[in-house]
This record gives sequence, C-alpha cells and structure tokens, in this order.
Amino acid sequence: MKDIIRCIESLRVQLERHRKEGLKEYPTRTIFIDPMLSALGWDVRDPDEVELERPTVDGKSVDYAMKVNRKVVLHFEAKQLGDPLNDVKAITQVVGYAANDGIEWCVLTNGVRYKVYKSSEMASAPEKLLFEVSIDPEDTDGSSVQELAKQFHRLSRESMAAGRLDEIGAVIFTTGKVRKALDRLFTEASPSLIRLVRKNMSDRTVKPAQIAQALRRVWDANTPTAAPIVAEPRQAPNPAKGGKRAATEYSESHHTTGKPNEVIELYRGLDRFCQDLAPGRVTRAYKAKYISWALDKAIFCCAHLQQGGLRLWVKTDPKQLDPNASFARDVSRIGHWGVGDVELAVNGVDRLNDAEPYIRKSFDEATRK
Repeated sequence: MKDIIRCIESLRVQLERHRKEGLKEYPTRTIFIDPMLSALGWDVRDPDEVELERPTVDGKSVDYAMKVNRKVVLHFEAKQLGDPLNDVKAITQVVGYAANDGIEWCVLTNGVRYKVYKSSEMASAPEKLLFEVSIDPEDTDGSSVQELAKQFHRLSRESMAAGRLDEIGAVIFTTGKVRKALDRLFTEASPSLIRLVRKNMSDRTVKPAQIAQALRRVWDANTPTAAPIVAEPRQAPNPAKGGKRAATEYSESHHTTGKPNEVIELYRGLDRFCQDLAPGRVTRAYKAKYISWALDKAIFCCAHLQQGGLRLWVKTDPKQLDPNASFARDVSRIGHWGVGDVELAVNGVDRLNDAEPYIRKSFDEATRK
C-alpha cells in the first residue's frame, strides 16, 4: 500500500506539470500509467506478467494484458492525458475486447482516472462500470491519498490473484439484479407469487387483488424510491429582468445517471439506513447538487453522489470528531453543499458502516430540537 501512496503523490506532481500540455497516448503511458502499474505490483517488462499490445480477435490490440500464473485476468486500455473517457464507442470497444477474449475485467484510463468494467454483465457497455478512481485532487473532492490507495489496490496483482475484485463485483452487481427482480415480482404481482403468499397466510378470506395491492405497498415501503419525495423548490421569478424563471425539479435519476454501480449501491444502503431511523416518516428531497433526508422538516443527512463514492454532511459537533477518523472532517469554515458541519467521505461498504453512528447521532440531535 505504501508504494501506491507514494506513486499517487508523485503522479500528482507530474499532473500539475503536464495538465495543460495535452500529452499523447504514448507519453501518458510512460509518465503516468506504467508507474502506477508498477506500484500495483505489475512488472510491465515481464511478458509473462504483462503482455503489451496483446492481439484481439478483430485484428486490433489491447494496450496491457495483465497475467497471473501466465493467464490473462485483466485488460488495461490507455487513452491520452485529458481524454474524458466518456466516449461510448471507446467504452464499448475496451469492454468488447475483454468479453471476446473471455476476460472478466477491463480498465479504461487516461493515466489519471481509472474506470473499471465487468465485461460479462448483461447490460450496455457504460452500465458495466463497477467503480472508478482518480489521482486528481479535483476529482476526489478531499479524499485522502490513503483512501485512494485502497481503491487502486483492488487492481493490484495481489488483489487479482486473490479474486478480491471478483468478490466486490459479485456483491455489487448481484445485489442490483436481485433488487430489479424483486421490483418486478412485487410491483407486477404474478399469480404464482400471490398464490404462494395466500398459501402462507392465516386468513384465507383475503382476496388475490388485495394481496397484489398489499405486496406493492410493502415493497414500496422498503425500497429507496419509496421515501416521501420533496422536489427542489421552484425558482422565484426575477422581477429585475421582467421575466419568469422556469421551474426546476430534480429526481433520483438526476443524481444516479452515469454513476458507477458501486456508488449507486452505496446510495441505496445509505437511503435504507436513513429511512430505518423512522420508518414511514423520513422524507427525501432531491436538490441540484445533493439529496437530503429529514424528519418533520429537520434535515439530518445530505449526500452528494460522486464517481468515486459519496460525500455526506451531518449535523454533529465537529469539535467532537475522532482525530483517527480520517474519513470525517470539520467543514464549518469551508464552503460545502448540504446541511451540517461534519463531512464524511464514503467510498465503500465498510466506510458506510463507519459513517452510520455519525448519521444516527445527527438524526438524534436534529430531531430533538
């Protein structure tokens, strides 16, 4: 982990030096990507460990094919520094290379941002994004180098050999699939499901139509989109300009569209936790930059969905922060979105668990007033 930390710090210096130069792909690989791969434990000089320009079935090539026991387990496709990495054709290409080669994982990178895709997922190429991580301080919004190193370590030779990326992907993608399947089951209420529920009920007088309606209500009460929603307040007209300003409303998709699957699952987990603090009474509001949770209009948690995780704000006393809690910081004198003077950086399930006591305390304090 220390090698990764040192590499991130060194590459940040290089980034400041080359950010405006528009490096082409080859120097980007030499200056940025190769050092990171080395820090991750991959020897780019050893063809038994890293095969450069590996041929693909369509006669093209992938920039790096990473091997464990001489078996390819991961593809890296490089783009020039500054490439936004959002071109659907490029994403489809790198995912297609991996899928055609029977490789589960692939990475698209510009030397600064690394976007990790699972090629075997039954979805469009962009939706196969598991997570992404960046060395750029402007992208990380305050995440510590140590936190970033943990994210990068998922792509290390050690991690790939241990199957850790497979474990993370299985949890994230499977959870999403199960949720969608349950959503269809409960909202569409198939006859077989209704019969199964009725068979296990003590009161056989309940009619199938009533069971179908109850299933939808039960499911709605336990899904992230079920919390009462408060839209962004309509913008007031500007008399000085003599015109009316259009109403602006935001939805969940405004915040989740284009985000990695891991970030969406973190948001779902956060939403469930917030709702469970007062079932049926917590409201959720969608603002332009963040989502807030409140009880009787008392906001106790706000969240901004980033590409690499969540940024939370809670109403707790920053003076009582544990100095060892590197993911929490005092923002009482720093400009930030949301409500609350304590900011929490959440980039994984474990970190969300660490954040829950802060959220609960904020809920207790906000609703006590």
